[in-house]
Amino acid sequence: MDLDSKIADTLALLKRIAADYSPAVFANSFGAEDMVLTDLIARHNIGIAAFSLDTGRLPEETYELMQTVRQRYPDHAVQVFFPNAAAVENYVKDNGVNGFYDSVDLRKSCCHIRKIEPLQRALSGKKAWVTGLRREQSPTRTDLGNQEYDAGNGLEKFNPLIEWTEKDVWAYIKANDVPYNKLHDRHYPSIGCAPCTRAIAMGEDVRAGRWWWENPENKECGLHVKEGGEVSAISFVSSVQR
Repeated sequence: MDLDSKIADTLALLKRIAADYSPAVFANSFGAEDMVLTDLIARHNIGIAAFSLDTGRLPEETYELMQTVRQRYPDHAVQVFFPNAAAVENYVKDNGVNGFYDSVDLRKSCCHIRKIEPLQRALSGKKAWVTGLRREQSPTRTDLGNQEYDAGNGLEKFNPLIEWTEKDVWAYIKANDVPYNKLHDRHYPSIGCAPCTRAIAMGEDVRAGRWWWENPENKECGLHVKEGGEVSAISFVSSVQR
């Protein structure tokens, strides 16, 4: 399928989400894929609100892009959710500011505080959420479809770019002069928190720079894992609350 056809399919899906699943929200992490969706939603005035999770550890380049997006798309503001300050303070008190390097459990606990709990607040009262996930991004995402029920959060989840390739994403960005994170030009294909993201070498997997000290099968923060999987959002949340 060529890019024009993929764009048409993506727009049709986004419009269906806005019509049939209102209120729906778009989870914008300001990666390349999310900038494609940001531009499509704004350019075609699709009624899907956007939110982002500011973990407090994002790279400066991400904050710069957040401000650029605010200026470029003034009618499509991105609501920002922050982690609970007391939870962050307790985590740092118990484990140190970079305790997430010490074990997978501590890393997932940090992700829960800085991402999962704010996500739950962002999705509260919504009927659906939209992500920029693509199938080829990670071994943990190969079985995803463009629509599935998110049992962990109790709503529909849509991945409109699931069949897009990396080449498709960048072709759209270049053709439409879409702003993007400057770290992409420094070999950061996937960008998260600054301490947990590095550039990748030629030939490495696109998500090799995320939590690079862990095995590939563990490289999710809990935001995008199905209930019943090894690191499902529900089981993970339950474990950190105990």
